[in-house]
Amino acid sequence: MKPMTASKVLPRQRRGRIGVLLATIVMTSACTVGGEDGIGPSGARLHEWRNGGWQDWSADTWPRDPGSFWNPVIDGLWSPERMRAARDPVKEAPVENAEAAGDADRAPEPTGTETVPVPHRRTAPAVGKIFFDTPRGPSACSGTVVRDPARPGRSSLVWTAAHCLHAGKEGGWFRNISFVPSFNERAVPTDARLSASGARPAPFGQWWADWAATPGEWRSEGTAAGAAGAAFDYAVLHVTPPAGAGGTSLEETVGAALPVAFDTLPRAVGTVGIWGYPAGEAAADGATLRLCTGRPRRGSVTRAGVAMHRVGCGTTGRSSGGGWLATDGVGGTVLVSNTSTASGTSAASGSTAWLAGPMLGASAGSVLHEVSARYGTN
Repeated sequence: MKPMTASKVLPRQRRGRIGVLLATIVMTSACTVGGEDGIGPSGARLHEWRNGGWQDWSADTWPRDPGSFWNPVIDGLWSPERMRAARDPVKEAPVENAEAAGDADRAPEPTGTETVPVPHRRTAPAVGKIFFDTPRGPSACSGTVVRDPARPGRSSLVWTAAHCLHAGKEGGWFRNISFVPSFNERAVPTDARLSASGARPAPFGQWWADWAATPGEWRSEGTAAGAAGAAFDYAVLHVTPPAGAGGTSLEETVGAALPVAFDTLPRAVGTVGIWGYPAGEAAADGATLRLCTGRPRRGSVTRAGVAMHRVGCGTTGRSSGGGWLATDGVGGTVLVSNTSTASGTSAASGSTAWLAGPMLGASAGSVLHEVSARYGTN
């Protein structure tokens, strides 16, 4: 496959010199409750939740099962200052694990990154940032608007990593999950105030999730640190428009939604573009959209575990959930994976840093269609 370009991704958009990205899915049900008398799955009343009750992370108030997702909108919670304070929930795996896997390809070559030109509504309209709360505080990941099979042209689905939505076997659903398309579209650095005039941290508003899905394997195996569950570290959100948007879908609002490619092996992909808002690295402040390109190679991030895609993008290591995009062979762009884990250099072998993303198979496909079917064709 050829590398993706903006002209391939945005046939009807004003295009920048870089492309847009893509999407995929997951499995687990969820629901929201409206009205001041709404009661959440843990017994919390809506007005109590909004007045600070959501900060109680004790086991009996932290639902984790399918159907127990609850994410009421809290107006004004995600201020520019709170967005700025959000941190990427970094998930790292030892380099040696991939090298020990019997079916692993050789370590990927290191590649550089580039800053995506502004404004992002033109150069990367399907990309955005996901904000959420965990027991450790405000957090953030990257996400991509993807196509909804049941609602062509009117999707409100967002693809990301499962560890951005659910704590896996260590806990339950995270809270206050909101997607911000074209976040910080003018690339204002973190040493400036995102609330400053002209910064535009949320040009299309905040789209709160009313449904979320992750694979069952993630909930039973996944962990915040290390490589556990990484092969199933993908998820999908259904989001609702902000007040005043008139019920318009996310795809109609941003002008883009990308298809997901399943059962794609690393050697068949060619070059991919990995998009996201990395933090913690040089020139990566978490507020700037960046792109890394490279050829994926196969390798597990757990010893003798399930094979995953790996690309030598060490400088975008803290961009959890970001989409991996490639061309589909007929001129379109598809999402083939998402950023799950990052790794540093192996002292033993000298292997370069890389990112790993799950291979999206039948399970991912069935989840996407399940979430899509949940909202029908309305």
